[in-house]
Parts: sequence; structure tokens; C-alpha cells
Amino acid sequence: MPPFLAYDDKGPENGRLPLVLVHGHPFDRTMWTPQFTEFSAGRRVIVPDLRGYGASPVTPGTVTLARHARDLESLLDHLGASVFVLAGLSMGGQIAMECAGRFGARVRGLVLADTFPEPETPEGVRTRHALADRLLAEGMSGYADEVLERMVAPYADPAVKAHVHRMMTGTDPEGAAASLRGRAARPDYRPLLARLTTPALVVTGADDTYTPVADAEAMHAALTDSRLHVVPGAAHLPNLERPEEFNRVLGAFLDEVDGMTG
Repeated sequence: MPPFLAYDDKGPENGRLPLVLVHGHPFDRTMWTPQFTEFSAGRRVIVPDLRGYGASPVTPGTVTLARHARDLESLLDHLGASVFVLAGLSMGGQIAMECAGRFGARVRGLVLADTFPEPETPEGVRTRHALADRLLAEGMSGYADEVLERMVAPYADPAVKAHVHRMMTGTDPEGAAASLRGRAARPDYRPLLARLTTPALVVTGADDTYTPVADAEAMHAALTDSRLHVVPGAAHLPNLERPEEFNRVLGAFLDEVDGMTG
């Protein structure tokens, strides 16, 4: 039976840990193109479209982070990826936290980029539900125009801006709304982070206003075994805005984790 999620899976199985990349909202797996291209030359890289995004099917209503994690578990089981390094950005980072709690020792390294572990505030719950309603009523274009220069810095490369805007406007409003509602109901991941002994890399853009540097510093402090890197000249998507630096830091972490398991 074919997997539920659309995905790319490329690279050699050569003893290096596979890398699983989980995109944010409201994007798709092409968000990770610079990393997929770079790292699939030397290791297996698996990049899915989450439920409701990209080429994966849309589920109306509410899609929780736990539902996303179960989807990823099914996909990785199908692909025979028993252990891996798991990286997520923004909502993808929160899904990665959910997965870290669910998957246990399968996660040999955890990358949390431009994300945060706290549960939603009452005001945040109302805001996410209101945005879900708006996207269903109006579509994605107006929202994409409004948030583009928070997703990437105003000074970002025009080609990067165009890619990010294209991903946002290409997302099905019903899929985006379902994940917004699910994200509003997310648990508090701070106790999980405090318990984790998995090696972790925390990365954020220096000019990210969605998840400021202070959020990354707090996660770094909470984790038992973590490294922190702040990417200058980037906002919420440093993997696209500053791919060379992001790849350098991620590559060093991957080599470190490979060495721990080799």
C-alpha cells in the first residue's frame, strides 16, 4: 500500500544516519531544497509534504501535531528508516518535538529551527482559529502578501522571496486551516525537552520576529545536550535565506552525531 504522504527520498545508505526534514506552515517540502540537494549527495535524505500541504492529501477540520507525527511514523516505517536525524522548522520543529517524544531512540539527533516549545496562550488560540476561518473565506494570497517579509527578512534575495510566496499561495487553504486549529491545541513540550538526552541543534535567524533569539536560547538551556547557532542576516527561514551557513552548521552536527553512532 503506498504511503499517505508525498515525499522525496534520495541518497546513499552508506552507514551515515538518514536525515528527515519536516517543513513549516504554510509551506511544502521544497522549503528544504538547498538542504536536500546538499546532503543527499552523501547520505539518505527523506523530505515529506505534511498532510494538507504540497502534494499530500488534505484532511478538513483539525489536524493535530500528533496526527502529523503519526503520519511521519507510518512513512518512515514504510521506507524502512529505523533510525535517523530529525530536523524541523517552525511548526515542523514542534512536530519534531512531538516525534521525539513518540519515537524514542529512533531519533539519534534532533534539529529545532526557528521554533518554540510553549503551548498556545488563550489569545493565541483565538488568533489561530480566526486565521483558519480567514484562510477558508479568503484563500492564501492576502495572508501570504502580509507575512512574506516576516517569513523572510525584507532584505532577502528576491528569488527566495518569490519561492516562499509561491509555497504559501500554493497551499490549500483547507489544509492550512486544519493545521492551524491543530497547532492551537498543542501541548507544552518544555517537560519533554528537559527529559531528552538526544543530541540537539537549535538554530534560528537573528532577525526572526516569530521565534526570537530568546526562544532559541531558552530551548538550548532546557536541553541536556544541545548546540545553539544564530544565523545572521536571516529571519524565520534561515535555511533558505542563508543556505550556505545553515548547511555548514547542520553538516557539522550531522558529522558529530554520525561519530557518536559509528
